[in-house]
Amino acid sequence: MRAVLDANVLISAVLSPRGTPARLLLAWQAGAFDLVVSPSLLVELRRALAYPKLERLVASADADAFVAWLGRSALVAADPAGEPPVRAVDPADDYLLALAAAERAVLVSGDAHLTVLADRFPVRTPAAFLASLEAGSWAEPANVSRLVNMPRPGA
Repeated sequence: MRAVLDANVLISAVLSPRGTPARLLLAWQAGAFDLVVSPSLLVELRRALAYPKLERLVASADADAFVAWLGRSALVAADPAGEPPVRAVDPADDYLLALAAAERAVLVSGDAHLTVLADRFPVRTPAAFLASLEAGSWAEPANVSRLVNMPRPGA
């Protein structure tokens, strides 16, 4: 199984090493799922970690090292050129939907404007995704199966 973790989930993992997002990174490292990132996601993550309120909590060198580690360790997919199969309320998040669709992955996000799409697209909260991994009860929801038959964005 593949998953795209939204930048907010990755940032939360850095800020709270015992929290659910950090536990997701540990599950990924243990082989529970394949983490998919893209150049745009890595740029968004680095840009967000440079915000003054976060830069006070995460040293610039640590932020650089975290982003570089993800770039080396995760599956780095090309940024999708096409439109996502569904649209987010915030158009800036459409690339995440397109990436997850192109890579046949679940999108894991804490943003309510993305999780509200769960009836039409495989979006899970960090807690719901981790619970399914820990229970060993991961079953692809019907909307993940639909992605398999959906043309890839830009194709």
